[in-house]
Amino acid sequence: MTLTTRERELFLAEPHIGALSVAERPDRAPLTVPIWYQYSPGGELWVRTGPDSRKARAIRAAGRFALMAQRTDPTVRYVSVEGPVARIEEDSPERSREMAARYLPADKVDGFVEYDRTRLGGHVLIFMRPEHWISADLGGF
Repeated sequence: MTLTTRERELFLAEPHIGALSVAERPDRAPLTVPIWYQYSPGGELWVRTGPDSRKARAIRAAGRFALMAQRTDPTVRYVSVEGPVARIEEDSPERSREMAARYLPADKVDGFVEYDRTRLGGHVLIFMRPEHWISADLGGF
């Protein structure tokens, strides 16, 4: 049921919608939001968000976050990864395009990048160094 290191890294590298979680306040459950993410096996995971967004503020304060990706077909499989923030960088048009191309059909990328640039404001890239992994494939059930 547990995935091998290679299986979990390859799964996380697929374009799933992630569920990002970060401790925000000691008297509340973690802030958990859906998010696009990017990951290459063996590397850092990164997300894009507004520099003053609630999640960006919480991640800066906590210094770490978690992300879970899952699928339900053809089998239930998930990977959850948690680790410290490695760095925060300013976004770039190239990174915006990279992320959009990961999740959108090719004919929608240019329109989204233009919308993102003109309507959504600036972004930062938050990089996480994966330290702790949890994974499973429930395909045998």
